[in-house]
Amino acid sequence: MSEKIHDRQWIDVTTLGDLLDRRAEADPHRTALTFPDETVGYAELAARADFFARGLLALGLRPGDTVGVLLPNGVDSIATVFGAMKIGVIPVPVNARFKEFELRTVVRHSGMRLLFTSAPSADGPDFPALLTTTFPSLTEPGLADAPELTNVVVLGGDPRPGFLTGAEFAAAAERADPAEVRRRQREVRVRDTAVVMYTSGTSASPKGAMISHEAFARFASGATHDRFGLTPEDRVWTALPLFHIGGLAFAFATIYAGATYCHTGFFRPDTALDHLEAERATVVLIGFETLWLPVVNQPDFAERDLSSIRIVMCVGVPERLRDLASRLPSAIQVSCFGMTEASSFLSLNDPGDTLEERVTTGGHPMPGMRCRVVDPATGADVPPGTEGELLFRGSNCFDGYFRDPELTARAFDSEGWFHTGDVATMDADGRVTFVSRLKDMLKVGGENVSAAEVEGYLLGHPAVSIVAVVGAPDDYYVEVPAAYIELKPGADATEQEIIDFCLGKIATFRVPRYVRFVTEWPMSGTKIKKYVLRERIAGELATAGISVAPKLGTTDNVVVAP
Repeated sequence: MSEKIHDRQWIDVTTLGDLLDRRAEADPHRTALTFPDETVGYAELAARADFFARGLLALGLRPGDTVGVLLPNGVDSIATVFGAMKIGVIPVPVNARFKEFELRTVVRHSGMRLLFTSAPSADGPDFPALLTTTFPSLTEPGLADAPELTNVVVLGGDPRPGFLTGAEFAAAAERADPAEVRRRQREVRVRDTAVVMYTSGTSASPKGAMISHEAFARFASGATHDRFGLTPEDRVWTALPLFHIGGLAFAFATIYAGATYCHTGFFRPDTALDHLEAERATVVLIGFETLWLPVVNQPDFAERDLSSIRIVMCVGVPERLRDLASRLPSAIQVSCFGMTEASSFLSLNDPGDTLEERVTTGGHPMPGMRCRVVDPATGADVPPGTEGELLFRGSNCFDGYFRDPELTARAFDSEGWFHTGDVATMDADGRVTFVSRLKDMLKVGGENVSAAEVEGYLLGHPAVSIVAVVGAPDDYYVEVPAAYIELKPGADATEQEIIDFCLGKIATFRVPRYVRFVTEWPMSGTKIKKYVLRERIAGELATAGISVAPKLGTTDNVVVAP
């Protein structure tokens, strides 16, 4: 068995633009989104999405074009996505923690025609400054270093050379015919790509997962009816950033249910707890123990009125999950096996599962999804409880990697099974549990980190000849990057110099926390034995009594935080 069957639910699939408009027509004044500084109803959100759709039409965006979204968590992060989807344009959420290297890579690879960003705020990064540094030709005629990008729209703030202001975008939107939005909206198919979500892979190349309207709608249906029992009275709270698959997919599921999506905005544990209590949240989709632990560890957590919460979704190691469940015993805590390629939840505990099942497994596959665990060498299914590579297929599955047919062909077999590269087990009742990564990946808190991506960046340092990045154990992040480096003949570098080379250039969760210099490598034929390096750094840290990596001296060090 690989799927727990509840009362039958009829398949109800629509495009996401139509989904929003249906909710706006049925219940226009119900609160759709609430952030600490802004709240909008369903009718207002639909109108805001129409505004962005008209502006994109006026600027010549065509079906299939891609549009980047580099915005802080807020109403416009969601409204821009819906505005693009309504007219068949594909939004590409951009990780707000990216630095020059990652930002340049994703903008170029996705071929985005337009990018939405915002003026700097008191507690957020200066996106226009980052874009100007990343693309020096932004202020010149044409954009030589991102030739497909024709406009960068800054929402708010003063005019800047090379950018289109929010006022200019609004003027363009006024010129567009609203009837054209409806015509384009009717042409969007449920199997069209709704969003391209970039996720780290095992190569240095970026991977943009193409997720259809149908996949998101089927995920939303399963989450609403089969797992969470969402109703319009629910208030679904999260701190996951809106460039993260969870943050966006949970918004879609909440709108599918006609409920209210409560987002904490810029994440700080103390203000997140204030917001959680004030919003009277009923379902808390915190996602990761690295986010939930600092919230429940607030000194006054036990005194707060959180009696409205009935479900908390959090992943982590069993010991930590047991502790977290005990902090809020009035709520049911569930866990999952999450993956961008599965539209967020591949599997999810049922609230009726026992506590032990909910802290030690990722639950049954979502409705419409099937999983197998196979021997990676033979491809044969392994017995229940045996470790092997996890494969899946089904209604919530992505359709492949954007602009990468070769990678897509390698990821799917002839029967349509997606090979995840993750080691997992499946018990006799079909519950799936993540064990580790089969491929060369790290899981730094809630963020996937490709060792190859970090190695590719480090090879740009003038002193680096050979580099191998592995995971070092960490009590807070589970693991963090550690870099083993062989220097070029005659070159010299220190650990801090290597770390400084990364800071501000790649996302902080990718920056090595430990750097070790070597002159000889443990080899297997022509390949470095990375498992030996992992054992080496783990042993070194254990001997030194180091269980948590040193901070990097920046404010951008909370994994998966907005």
